[in-house]
Amino acid sequence: MADVHSKETRSYNMSRIRSKDTKPELLVRKFLHKNGFRYRLHVKNLPGKPDIVLPKYKTVIFVHGCFWHGHEGCKYFIIPKTKTEWWTNKISLTQEKDLQHFEALKKAGWKVIIVWECELRKKDLNYLIEFIQV
Repeated sequence: MADVHSKETRSYNMSRIRSKDTKPELLVRKFLHKNGFRYRLHVKNLPGKPDIVLPKYKTVIFVHGCFWHGHEGCKYFIIPKTKTEWWTNKISLTQEKDLQHFEALKKAGWKVIIVWECELRKKDLNYLIEFIQV
């Protein structure tokens, strides 16, 4: 199946996709701040530059998009019908890098929490408080 957009249009559309300050990330940050948690953002000297870092609790939070990080079993993770092989490789590489980052963080004594985009649709983030404070 051919792409419905020209190469230039597709390139422009893809360039507009944000990697920081996404809507799901802002939801999690707002929730944490409202509940008294203070954090740092995108700390460069930690593996994977976690979206949210809670130094007091030695905890990092990654807010993952279901499509971009390949959330298995999620209805929002569907491999596109065009360039299937390319997308499969890209998402597999992302998953491998994620695993390496998580292992490095855990080895350094950090607690790693992953919040999936689909989980945010439930609007209940109270489980995060328990994970952070344990």
